[in-house]
Amino acid sequence: MTPTELAVVPEASRAARRTSFDPADFPVPTGREEEWRFTPMEPLAPLFADQVDGHDVVVDVMAAPGVEVSQVGHDDPRVGAGGAPGDRAAAVAWVSADEATVIAVRGTVPDVTTVTLRGHGRAPSAAHLLVWAEPGASGTVVLDHTGTAVLTETVEIVAEQGSDLTVVSLQTWRDDTVHAANHRLRLADDASVKHVVVTLGGALVRIAPDVQFTGPGGAVTALGLSYGHAGQHLEHRLFVDHAVPRCRSQVTYKGALQGDGAHSVWVGDVLIRAAAEGTDTYEQNRNLLLTEGARADSVPNLEIETGLIEGAGHASATGRFDDEQLFYLRSRGIDETEARRLVVRGFFAELLAQVGVAEVTDRIMAHVDAELARLATQPGAVS
Repeated sequence: MTPTELAVVPEASRAARRTSFDPADFPVPTGREEEWRFTPMEPLAPLFADQVDGHDVVVDVMAAPGVEVSQVGHDDPRVGAGGAPGDRAAAVAWVSADEATVIAVRGTVPDVTTVTLRGHGRAPSAAHLLVWAEPGASGTVVLDHTGTAVLTETVEIVAEQGSDLTVVSLQTWRDDTVHAANHRLRLADDASVKHVVVTLGGALVRIAPDVQFTGPGGAVTALGLSYGHAGQHLEHRLFVDHAVPRCRSQVTYKGALQGDGAHSVWVGDVLIRAAAEGTDTYEQNRNLLLTEGARADSVPNLEIETGLIEGAGHASATGRFDDEQLFYLRSRGIDETEARRLVVRGFFAELLAQVGVAEVTDRIMAHVDAELARLATQPGAVS
């Protein structure tokens, strides 16, 4: 395809959203724009340049049998099929990565494919991944981000007719990392995608998944889990575009925060266009504040252009530990540290059960336990 797509309509609607492959179509953000108002601008400034040319992120793929891996240029017709970038950092990622790593899933693939993106420096860099599920295929791909980096990243996820795909993006960066990523999902008729974002590390991480249905009967389950500590900014911005009939989307994000200056942002935008009759959608965000000085911003948005739908709703809640839960556990002889661990594990349990990748859930719980152990040695826990 020719990457010249640009769509601009009045800003009153989410349908007005600008998309383009050209960074010049996006002014350099100042932080006053609605889509950037929660985001620290200074750390991201290197990723707003017209182009970045660092090579401090290495991509390595351990492919399961039935998965084909290739490096292709922008002239490959599959590249760009996920749609156009939705912000300047995403457009810079597009023009800066000369090649895309394509992970093509064919047939039924029971084993997990792991893509490791390992950062080893702070030169502003770009990466481009394309996960492609062929018609009727099924498989699981884990994207594992580690090390130190200043990275702008494109992740395209294309699910062809009748495919069933799970993609997990795991951010376990070191605390000096800056990471901006645009995940662009496109689902054909009767395709199903489980999209999981787990953000545990990094100084500033901003993940923006965009979901587009191109045929009826598609279904997406978007799951997110984050755990932030002092000084971290963890931001997740979703846009789910229901443009065709009889598609389903279920969005569930949960986050926990501890430490002074720990900050999470979740923005969930769902647009149900006039043609999207029979849509069924629900989005929710839950945040747990473990200490004073932590902050969570949560903004669910639902825009509906037709009343002929199955259902639509959203929910958001942010709070501290449940005092009654803590009292109940402590009244049965469980010390406060262990009681807090059990409450946090319970908070994440339902979400973890849906992830369905044992290696990922084990790593999440190990990280959560380590953070809670650190919290136990520090003052300021919310009681």
